[in-house]
Amino acid sequence: MGGKPLDFDDAQALAMHIVKLTRGDIRLALPLGLGKANTIVNALTDVAIEDKSVRLHIFTALTLQRPRADSDLEKRFLEPAADRLFGDYTPLTYAMRLADGTLPDNIEVQEFFFQAGEWLGHEAAQQGYITANYTHALHFLMARRPNVIAQLLAREGGRLSLSSNTDITVDLLRARARDEQDFILAGEVNSELPFMPGSGEISRDEVNYLLDDPATDFELFSVPKRPVRARDHAIGLHVAGLVPDGGTLQIGIGSVGDAVASSLILRHRDPEKANSIMAASPFPGLEAAESGSFEQGLYSVTEMLVQGIVELLKAGVIRREVDGVAVHAGFFVDCRDFYRTLRDMPRQERARIQMMPVSFTNQLYGDESGKRQARCNARFVNSAMKATLLGGIVSDVTAGGQVVSGVGGQFNFVDQAFALRDARAIITLPATRDSGGRVTSNIVWEHPHETIPRHLRDIFVTEYGIADLRGHSDAHCIMAMIAIADSRFQPDLLERAKSAGKLPEHAAIPEDHRHNSPDRVRAWLSPFVRDGSLPVFPFGTDFSQVEQRLLPALSVLKAASGSMPALASLLWKGILAGRSNPVLLACLERLALDQPRSVKDRLLRLAVRGALEATNNAD
Repeated sequence: MGGKPLDFDDAQALAMHIVKLTRGDIRLALPLGLGKANTIVNALTDVAIEDKSVRLHIFTALTLQRPRADSDLEKRFLEPAADRLFGDYTPLTYAMRLADGTLPDNIEVQEFFFQAGEWLGHEAAQQGYITANYTHALHFLMARRPNVIAQLLAREGGRLSLSSNTDITVDLLRARARDEQDFILAGEVNSELPFMPGSGEISRDEVNYLLDDPATDFELFSVPKRPVRARDHAIGLHVAGLVPDGGTLQIGIGSVGDAVASSLILRHRDPEKANSIMAASPFPGLEAAESGSFEQGLYSVTEMLVQGIVELLKAGVIRREVDGVAVHAGFFVDCRDFYRTLRDMPRQERARIQMMPVSFTNQLYGDESGKRQARCNARFVNSAMKATLLGGIVSDVTAGGQVVSGVGGQFNFVDQAFALRDARAIITLPATRDSGGRVTSNIVWEHPHETIPRHLRDIFVTEYGIADLRGHSDAHCIMAMIAIADSRFQPDLLERAKSAGKLPEHAAIPEDHRHNSPDRVRAWLSPFVRDGSLPVFPFGTDFSQVEQRLLPALSVLKAASGSMPALASLLWKGILAGRSNPVLLACLERLALDQPRSVKDRLLRLAVRGALEATNNAD
């Protein structure tokens, strides 16, 4: 399809060419996350909105959107800083219309991975969701016979690169070259997208229609760095002690991923300090932990390239090379500093990072012998929302069937951990969550929807320690999971297991595991946060100093929402709080609450004061 390659400086003209060539029946495939050609997609969407005879079926994943403010307070915090925090990113019209219910019937959107939590309770998005392991998404897409792919591209001189998204597009282009698929590749050049060499480099002839217009350039979507709190650091320290020198590493995005990377760097640069922190731990069972600097270094194979991996590369932790490459990854999306780092890297250094299709990173098929040799002593680190006492992993869906995110590549890496010699799957999760003014356990007896079944149970890590479940009996696994649960929930979990006949009546929680509490974690790690060993933002942040002070307070307020007793407690703290100080005044001014004009504003001001007071001594 497409004929001779054409260059455009007008997205509407490009869109009309596509409509004419497809006869108004557009089966549009878009890369996951950052790689969407937003200007082209919006032009196609506009045509379909204006002309109801045009059918537009969009198949994609991880549509990036600025988070919607769920409350007046969130709106006050997010809106003034939106461009700075998330980038001046061109929003996707189909996503905005889907969100507000104005997407016409001739436009259909199906995704196999959601931006976490953004589509909860949205009927059209939930009903259109397709569950898929990342490596299966290619086959599901090919079965739909897409006739257009619209991808954001990087340019370096006369060369083009798929940059952030080799993940599925590389294999689609290979299928087209074998005459197994027939589609138009519509590319949009973006000057901010780092040019990544390797399998993602494509010739101009492979791009049927190319939009290269400085007027359509937009800032890349930036994912703000979340603060790494004490429990994140505790998880990161535990995981860092499971990673052997000379091995292979995969980690993901978010505060726990940053904590893992930060702990590995600390272990490498200052092993004595890392050992002293672990020696001070009040939680047992870490005697066999790995320690010391990385003399051989690690190799990384990961579906997602994140800043933590780049920082590990810069620090010399990741330096074991496979065919001259230290990192193989399938896609990336992160913060603006991450993109800048990649753009500014010397080409020789950037070449040590090779973007690959997920058919390479997420599975062993194809050159299996070479992959097995390269991926020695692998540690695949992934996060979960919940875990059952029997070792089931819940990472993408609520008990009521609402999809939070998606399976992605988690199953792929757990599966590799069992297929590779000496590999382990490490699942991290905070032991509890706060919601509606209540604290609940993330370790549960049962859950109706498991992302990874219990027969693939391996290693679980919470802030309270490590549970190694591989090859052990149900009774052993249950007790190991209870040992790393929050002690407020241990008695109930123990009784649930006994009632189900999975533990003997005499089973009891060992004394040294009965004191798992957030206060104990903070008491352990606060000195090391204060001395800078465990920074709250290990790799920088776009949040101002005032916003950094507000973040924990806003988390407390959000957790209290929906609970009158919890909100009343914060209001009372606000009333009893001492005289205003410059920091407090700056926080109130940032939220436009320094001069409240209504009763609602006065109550909100008191609640913020109370939340700031409640988090005054928090790390």
